[in-house]
Amino acid sequence: MDRRLKRLAAVPLPAALAIALATPLSAVASDDVDVADLATPEMLAAAERDLDLSTQEAIELFASDLDAIETHEELTETLGDALGGSWIDESGDLVVAITDRSKAAEVRASGAKAKLVEHSEQDLGEVVADLDESNVPDASDIHGWFVDVESNSVVVEAAPGAGPLAREWLAEVGVDTDTVQIKTSRTAPEPLYDVIGGYPYNVPGSGCSVGFAVQPRGFVTAGHCGRVGTRTTGHNGAAQGVFERSVFPGSDAAYVSVNQNWTPRALVSRYDGTFAAVNGSQVAPIGATTCRSGRTSGYRCGQIQAYNQTVNYAQGPVRGLTRTNACAAPGDSGGSFIAAGINAQGVTSGGSGFCGSGQPPQTFFQPVNPMLSSWNLRLVTQ
Repeated sequence: MDRRLKRLAAVPLPAALAIALATPLSAVASDDVDVADLATPEMLAAAERDLDLSTQEAIELFASDLDAIETHEELTETLGDALGGSWIDESGDLVVAITDRSKAAEVRASGAKAKLVEHSEQDLGEVVADLDESNVPDASDIHGWFVDVESNSVVVEAAPGAGPLAREWLAEVGVDTDTVQIKTSRTAPEPLYDVIGGYPYNVPGSGCSVGFAVQPRGFVTAGHCGRVGTRTTGHNGAAQGVFERSVFPGSDAAYVSVNQNWTPRALVSRYDGTFAAVNGSQVAPIGATTCRSGRTSGYRCGQIQAYNQTVNYAQGPVRGLTRTNACAAPGDSGGSFIAAGINAQGVTSGGSGFCGSGQPPQTFFQPVNPMLSSWNLRLVTQ
């Protein structure tokens, strides 16, 4: 349990929160705007799960943090250059660092603790700015830098053995080394990306589109896009994953596992800045509207015309496909087909009468459910 909770029983709660503690959560979320903003059901559930709190403890913790935020904002305006930063300590109290001893009474009057420090937050921020504007060392050696208000310093995070390089860099930049600490960082941060249906991905020599996000972490797509072992890069050029399963011809199905930098999302891009949510994979009947998403032609819709079609590609026949009149184009392969706006249907295989060709479009998709069941995959849903 967070040690801040030890003191919360003595802290009077705002009226809205006092009501919340005696009111069913569903009523709180809908009837009390203040509580809904402060402690939505989603926030409470996350706090209970990740911080090992009860619902009441989570609400009290949010209330305590809100009080600290308001106090910090007020003191930031009045302390000006004397502010050295603020933080909530292990007892749950707000600590405010100051460079001017005469400001201590003002801090204490606000209900916070005062701590006298040498460097202002503004001065430390200028050190960070100087490092930002310098010739930065390689990311494998220097992982980052930030203002650490509790130690009243700028912390530079260096890989094991890169301390001397960090010191050389600081000397080249010319920052005051009395303001800087070098700490060892054993893991290098990496960017995080989303796996979203319809988004582009690349394999050596060509590119396709994501079908649907699945668990274990990855996505389904078309088998003709890559063989088992083929590595992929994402829409941003970052290393993404590897084909773990791939069947083509016969079927046109594949599963790509992605690395920890990629998070599967229950979304399909409409290529207009909005996304369709994926809620399931119920099969739509013939005549139902279906829309597909892919890197080349974006988001296009049509109707389902037939199931269980065999398409005799040059590489060999592919069986069990679904026929539609939604247009597509090269590069859309593997992309999402959805119906009723929320149900995953399949991944784009091939077709004719491409978008803009002036010919009647025919596009075929590999149904998604057989892929999920055959490979023990779980569709990521909202």
